[in-house]
Amino acid sequence: MADRLIMKLSVRDVRTETRDVIVINFLHPRRPELPAWSAGAHVDVHLPDGSVRQYSLCGDPKDRSVYKIAVKREADSRGGSAWLHDNAVAGLGLHVSAPRNHFDFDPERGRHVLVAGGIGITPFVPMVRQLVETGQDFVLHYCTRSRETAPLVTELEEICGAKLRRWISEEGTRLDVATLLSAEGNSELYVCGPLNLISAVEDAALHASWPEERLHMERFTALANGDFEPKPFDVVIASSGKEFVVPADRSLLSVLNENGFAIHSTCETGVCGTCECEYLEGTVQHRDVVLTPQKRKSKLMPCVSRGKGALVLDL
Repeated sequence: MADRLIMKLSVRDVRTETRDVIVINFLHPRRPELPAWSAGAHVDVHLPDGSVRQYSLCGDPKDRSVYKIAVKREADSRGGSAWLHDNAVAGLGLHVSAPRNHFDFDPERGRHVLVAGGIGITPFVPMVRQLVETGQDFVLHYCTRSRETAPLVTELEEICGAKLRRWISEEGTRLDVATLLSAEGNSELYVCGPLNLISAVEDAALHASWPEERLHMERFTALANGDFEPKPFDVVIASSGKEFVVPADRSLLSVLNENGFAIHSTCETGVCGTCECEYLEGTVQHRDVVLTPQKRKSKLMPCVSRGKGALVLDL
C-alpha cells in the first residue's frame, strides 16, 4: 500500500463550540485547495510528541480551502485532545494526512437513519448536507447529555430542520434503539459515538437480523482486549513463498516490517486503517474497528489482526 500523503498545514482559526469542544480549521499555507474528500472521511493529525489522532472532517466537501474538525477534550485523554485544546491557535503548523474514508456513505441507497452520540456527530454533518442537497430521505437522531454539551447543533438545525431528532438524557429523553430499528427496517443505518451507543445499536441490529451490509459504524477507539489471548501463527508471502512465524507477543505488522516489508502504519491499534493489506488464504482473527464484514473476507489490519494456523498474504 502506498504511503498516505502528509501535509504541513496551518491553523486558520479556532472556535470554542461548547465548554469542552473546539472547532479547528486547517488550510494549506501555499496552495488554495486541499486534496478532495467525501462525507464520512477523517484525517490523521500528527502532534509534536509523535502521537497521531484521527478526527472526522465536519465541513463541506465542496469547500476544499479548509479541513474542519471538532475536538472534544476527553476526561481520560491520552494527551491528544488536551494538547490541541491548550495549544491550537491561528498560525500553528501541524502535519495532517490526506483524508481517508472508512465510513461507507452513499446517499443514493435510499432512506438513511443516522444515529450520533456527542462528538460522534462530526462525520454526519457533511453527510446530512449531501442528503439535503440531493433530496434524499433521512433522519438524524442526535443523543447528548445536555443541550449545552451538543456540538454543531446550530449548524445541524439549519441544515436538517425537522429531520433532526434530539435526545437529551438530562431532560429524560433517550433513544429507544430497538423501537427505532423495528420502524426503520428498510433503511441504511449509520452510527458513530460512544462505545455504549455503538454497542447498543450493534446488539439491537443483531437481534433484529439487520442486514450487515446496511449497518455502518465508525469507531475511533480500539477494541478492548477482554479475554482475547494472542496465539502464535504462521504467515506465508504469496509472491515469494517465504514463511515467518508471528509469536504470541508480537504483531504481524512488526514481523513483516522486520523482514523487509515496509508497511506504513500510524495508530497500530486497528483504528486508522493505514496498514491495510490483503490475504488470499487462512482464517483471520480481525481485531480492527475499520473494515466492513465484506472487506474482511480479503483484507486485514496487520497491526492488530492475527491468524489461526497459517495465513497467505498477497504481498
